[in-house]
Amino acid sequence: NQHSGNELNVLLEEKAASVETSIDTSSGSASFSALSEDLDLVFDLFAEVIQKPAFAQAKLALAKQQLAGQIARRNDDPGDIASREFRKLIYGETSPYARTIEYEHLDNISRNDLITFSQKYVYPENMILGIVGDFDSEKMRSLIEEKFGSWKSASAPAQPKVPDASQAQLGGIFFVDQPQLTQSNIQMGHIGGKLNSPDYAALSVLNEVMNGFGGRLFNEVRSRQGLAYSVYGVWSVRYDYPGLFIAGGQTRSETTVPFIKSVLDEIQKLRTSPISSEELAKAKESVLNSFVFNFQKPEQTLSRLMRYEYYGYPEDFIFRYQKAVTATTIEDVQRVAEQYLKPEQIVTVVVGNASQIKPALTSLSQDITVLDITIPEPQNS
Repeated sequence: NQHSGNELNVLLEEKAASVETSIDTSSGSASFSALSEDLDLVFDLFAEVIQKPAFAQAKLALAKQQLAGQIARRNDDPGDIASREFRKLIYGETSPYARTIEYEHLDNISRNDLITFSQKYVYPENMILGIVGDFDSEKMRSLIEEKFGSWKSASAPAQPKVPDASQAQLGGIFFVDQPQLTQSNIQMGHIGGKLNSPDYAALSVLNEVMNGFGGRLFNEVRSRQGLAYSVYGVWSVRYDYPGLFIAGGQTRSETTVPFIKSVLDEIQKLRTSPISSEELAKAKESVLNSFVFNFQKPEQTLSRLMRYEYYGYPEDFIFRYQKAVTATTIEDVQRVAEQYLKPEQIVTVVVGNASQIKPALTSLSQDITVLDITIPEPQNS
């Protein structure tokens, strides 16, 4: 028999256990945690949630209401505006990596759509199961067999193809006018790369040189020139599609243009002149010190191995990466900076107050595109 969402919550709460599900761009997951003595009950509920989701109409209505609230508030924070518009310019606004949810999309989704989606993507051949904890392996095997053994795909399994990504908008300055602001939020960058790039280790050392407290951007743009409240530059990666190279920060309205110039200067310096041996040592140490955080709990190891399996990475990937970081040289850092950072492809998004930005953005380029971020009204109101 099926439990309602509320019954599930009560049962799990009594046992201090949890069953959680989530889904995002590249993957969906379900997880459970329970005391060993409650395993049978909680695993049963876990199997039920995966194989027989209720998709209660009231819960769907609540989820839509929450999403509608997010749409209504999406222009409240200038930083959110900048990053959303930046992604759309890089990946293209119809790309799954930059899509913006509108009221009309919510209106179009029915309970039936959820059931169809679930049947299409959630089936045994498309799933990896991993369990870590204090249990008897034989007993666990038979429990899995009992709860999942008779589960069959609803239809012929389809292997979804991963959509590719390329840069939609090469270069350009884009502006969102927000007359109430006294500062500008700036994002600048271009498409990035994948985690399995042979140069990822050197690029992550480059990230440390650019970034953070005592990094190039902090020292130069913030401390020495006093142009920023915050500043950053990151080569970010994804497992199965290119991430973003993204630099930016917040600055007073009147220092908007000097801030943009200064960040571009720092990017150019990294491409054209070698970093110091102190910078290299400090950056490598910082990357290597962060490794311990991957091994604090057994479940971290489990989820890492499952991710590698899912995306087709070797299971010792993290150790290969560690070795490659250790071997990174000054020459490597300059080579990847020159090869991967492309000033001529940098897209710049500024969210700020046009009347206070002096010198104006036109001092950087005659061609400034003003973005309209008006939220389309709900149809059925």
